[in-house]
Amino acid sequence: MPADSGRNGAEGSYRTLQYFGWMTLFIYLATPGGALIDIQASYILKNQLHATATQISTFRLLTGIPVYVAFAFGLARDQWNPLGLRDRGFFLIFAPATAAALAWMAFSGFSYAGLLAGMMLAMVSSRFVAAAYQGLVALVGQEKLMSGRLSALLNVISSVPVVAGALASGYVSDHLAAKDAFFLVASLNLLIAVLALWKPASVFGHLYEKPQASSTDFLGNVRRLAKHKAVYPAVLICLLWNFAPGAATPLQFYLSNTLHASDAIYSYYNGIFAAAFVPTFLLYGYLCKRVSLDKLLWWGTIIAIPQMIPLAFIHSADLALVLAAPIGLMGGIATAAYFDLAIRSCPPGLQGTLMMLVDGVLALSARAGDLLGSWIYNSDATHGFTYCVIATTVVYALILPLIPLAPKALIATRDGEFSAELEAAEINEIRRS
Repeated sequence: MPADSGRNGAEGSYRTLQYFGWMTLFIYLATPGGALIDIQASYILKNQLHATATQISTFRLLTGIPVYVAFAFGLARDQWNPLGLRDRGFFLIFAPATAAALAWMAFSGFSYAGLLAGMMLAMVSSRFVAAAYQGLVALVGQEKLMSGRLSALLNVISSVPVVAGALASGYVSDHLAAKDAFFLVASLNLLIAVLALWKPASVFGHLYEKPQASSTDFLGNVRRLAKHKAVYPAVLICLLWNFAPGAATPLQFYLSNTLHASDAIYSYYNGIFAAAFVPTFLLYGYLCKRVSLDKLLWWGTIIAIPQMIPLAFIHSADLALVLAAPIGLMGGIATAAYFDLAIRSCPPGLQGTLMMLVDGVLALSARAGDLLGSWIYNSDATHGFTYCVIATTVVYALILPLIPLAPKALIATRDGEFSAELEAAEINEIRRS
């Protein structure tokens, strides 16, 4: 069967991409863990409540717990059918709940305990929204045979808040009152609930009736997840890809302490770095319909392995900003391919569970990689950052032996290309369960 066959015509594909484009933008702008709320919360803790660095770090660690155990929210998404509307039910219940938690914090005045309680409530409710969103993306990607295009689209759109947050963090802190920032993000969550009223047939038409949406009871789902061989290479690849010992705190300290750059340079570097991914995300959207995922995984990984090496040779802040663009470009194909692989690797009926497992692994691996990188950086005053770059390069190289572990039928096709072997395997798994 050729690409973009009867399963998903061109017009249906456009409407599907349009729906997920808007949903992705609102989801990433409205997350309580995003740059807008994080910046404001940190300044409230530091300047108004006079919290210490340890207290601020503890605050971030505690409010990040729902992200670390994100798979639990994904499992809830795969088992629960709120309001009889499946994913739209999660949007209609938990997006307003997130907005209410944020508004409560803004109205009640700020205290350490109040911020911690409010942020925990907001993070928990937003994780249900994220689980429904991620599960819906994966389910549609599997059923419509468009995991590659959805990966490219979602990565492009989700880059917007990241780039904007990195480049505008200082301006936001100076010109937007903390209370106003909380109200703004609360309003964006309400817009998600409004968007949930939209039910395009290209996305939801018979969506939950297909084999890919089939599920069992809780224990049965856990067993199926554990036995699904495609899960392990997908999760491990994502873990290694986000485990970058030299990319965060060591780079920040190297720029400010060794190169004597201003604090703004690190923010500008991150903004340029994130923006540079976008062209290669778009390139992936073009290539995925013409090249098999197998090849894209190899190409993307080989290009990405030396991604951080140029940083070992920078001797000025200006050069760091110049190199941020090519460094970002080198990571785009790999990032999109790994997300594409995660979507394809979801067991039937467990799309939310696996995608949120990946989400939690990405967050944990980033924190762990940064912790290791900080230790390596501090271990040698002269060459510590160079060792961080070497460690990051070695970690990325470890992805290569994991690619052959992905089931061949899963990665042998182009985006939109039907695989009778893969569909037969899915049906057999459903029958066994």
